Amino acid sequence: MQASLDERLQQIVQHAYAHAPAVKAIFDGAGVKPDEIRTVADLARVPVTSKDRLAELQAATPPFGGFLAAPLESLEHIFLSPGPLYEPGGKAAAVAESIEAVCQVAGIGAGDVVLNTFGYHLIPTGLALDATLTGLGATVIPAGVGNAELQLKMMSDLGVTAYVGTPSWLMALIQKAEEGGAQFREAFKLRKALVSAEPMPPAMRQTFVETYGLQVANAYGTAELGFLAYNVEGGMAMQLLETAVVQVVNPESGESVGPGEVGEVVATTFNELYPLIRLGTGDLAMNVDPAPGESRQGERSIILVGRVGDAVKVRGMFVHPNQLRFALGQVPGVARAQAVVTRQEHRDRLTLRVVPAEAGADEEALTAALGEAVRGACRVKVDEVLLVGEGELEEGAPLIVDERQWET
Repeated sequence: MQASLDERLQQIVQHAYAHAPAVKAIFDGAGVKPDEIRTVADLARVPVTSKDRLAELQAATPPFGGFLAAPLESLEHIFLSPGPLYEPGGKAAAVAESIEAVCQVAGIGAGDVVLNTFGYHLIPTGLALDATLTGLGATVIPAGVGNAELQLKMMSDLGVTAYVGTPSWLMALIQKAEEGGAQFREAFKLRKALVSAEPMPPAMRQTFVETYGLQVANAYGTAELGFLAYNVEGGMAMQLLETAVVQVVNPESGESVGPGEVGEVVATTFNELYPLIRLGTGDLAMNVDPAPGESRQGERSIILVGRVGDAVKVRGMFVHPNQLRFALGQVPGVARAQAVVTRQEHRDRLTLRVVPAEAGADEEALTAALGEAVRGACRVKVDEVLLVGEGELEEGAPLIVDERQWET
């Protein structure tokens, strides 16, 4: 029987504290002993380490900032990802476990010929996918990034059945093939795709599925942590894996947020080689929990909305431009809009300035629809909707403007 998340957490905390000096320093600095972390809920006592802080620690104590829990000479690879961040590569079973889980939900494995277009140069993604896919019995073409014409030739000559890489590059390959006169669906055997590393618009997924007959799995993760969540059915929610502890927390307090609330995605890996406890990804997500207090992590989902630095806190809730953009997209008749945050009598005030798509719009109906959509997506009540003319809100204006002035 597989160990529970709590049991695995206890093991990795003990291991990390004993073998990774940076983890011991973080725990000691917070006055937390490893024995006190018994459940996922107990992790709230441990400070979140941001990626920026991780880079600072690596610069101060190169190359791994005190997080490496094995001798340097035991490593198989050392990678360098944007940050810059050094990342150790070796027998990291936890990362491989997350990749294998996503490959399985994508239906990619034995018998598949896989075009791997993730980078093999310096970053870990290409090699990590390669090792897992070949371990599952697939044949991998280490294509890496670029050279569409050559990749299309290999896809045709070698009967490629599966693709791993970014969604935009997959679309670029398809368009390149069709520009050359091929009917992609008929000319190629590709039927499965595992995409990651960038957002995939719903319209793009629909095109992949309906026009080109692809089975698409969209995965979310980071180089340090492996995959954390996935989506195989469309929509915005991504189901959490249980190959790491994934929390959605208030970026200021580190406490977990409630269902429907937005916070930073924070993960604790079970990677004994490089045990990262409460690493802040910098990504903001909405916490989707079907049964608060009862659901397992694997039954919960997240909806990614953007990056922490782009969010504005309104009456205790983080509002990200992508959340607002989604809300506005639910209401017909809006040409442009801007949310303005002010403060009156010690209370935040949210005003929507809206340019209607057509003159003579029903102000009352539009106001009601916008208020409902924003409250549903952002969990914040709109105080006022102002309909303005074209000249009062320029195209390309910021979606959220914070005009609050704080007393110093």
